[in-house]
Amino acid sequence: MKKLTLLTILLAAVSIPAFAAEVKLEGEAVCAKCNLKTASACQAAITVTGADGKKETILADNNDVSKAFHKAICQDTKKVKIEGVVTEKDGKKTIALTKIVAAE
Repeated sequence: MKKLTLLTILLAAVSIPAFAAEVKLEGEAVCAKCNLKTASACQAAITVTGADGKKETILADNNDVSKAFHKAICQDTKKVKIEGVVTEKDGKKTIALTKIVAAE
């Protein structure tokens, strides 16, 4: 019985991220290493303004979408529209980007 309960808990914990909702945000994309000086390697970071008016920086996971757009923001800042799944890792918000385009 204990094995079955432990297995159920593990499966539930693994499946929770699968139900995270994709969000659409607008903000400014920069390089976390070159512009913000907060990372040891180049990584996209998106600064967004929350409903409370406070600015918040969300680091982008290094997936194919963020890597393909990185040349446009390394050493520069671009207004962007993004889509992805936001999670929290080690007390920092991160986003697994599924789409990023320059805002007009």
